Amino acid sequence: MVPGLSVYGERRVTVTENGVKQEYRTWNPFRSKLAAAILGGVDQIHIKPKSKVLYLGAASGTTVSHVSDIIGPDGLVYAVEFSHRAGRDLVNVAKKRTNIIPVLEDARHPLKYRMLIGMVDVIFADVAQPDQSRIVALNAHTFLRNGGHFLISIKANCIDSTASAEAVFASEVRKLQQENLKPQEQLTLEPYERDHAVVVGVYRPLPKSSSK
Repeated sequence: MVPGLSVYGERRVTVTENGVKQEYRTWNPFRSKLAAAILGGVDQIHIKPKSKVLYLGAASGTTVSHVSDIIGPDGLVYAVEFSHRAGRDLVNVAKKRTNIIPVLEDARHPLKYRMLIGMVDVIFADVAQPDQSRIVALNAHTFLRNGGHFLISIKANCIDSTASAEAVFASEVRKLQQENLKPQEQLTLEPYERDHAVVVGVYRPLPKSSSK
């Protein structure tokens, strides 16, 4: 989206394709759960050109900036972050990227920012809170279209440091299922993150069209 500019000191590479110069940015999987999931072999991230994405736990906007590149000028990413220090950095990233809308609010209270956000195609959540499945569900019920998708990064010891990571992941998947969030894929983020998993799924799956 913004050639000639790095967001967090990442390397940029210019390639000539069919006589046209195209700039790419390196995406560090040790600094981004989404990059770690992609390199880990996740089947679908559901984020594509023109997508409308709700990003919960946007932090300083590192991964948000890559989402901004993927969705392009016709997409939108609503980036929710509660920390004001990280929020300042996020706002600065958004100044140069017109498809990022920073929302400095607590993701636990989606009604506080419902006037700022339209319906979205995808929710990505990296909030590292004990009640993160509930946070994702509240936002999905408010903003995610039926048949839309979600990706949630689960940090096991943030939810229950006494249980095994596998038990925590299974428990979180059950919570999602109870909220009409149907998990389709789960993978751990080793070797990039310890005791993390990403769960990808669909919200209120649309009925398969039957021929009458």
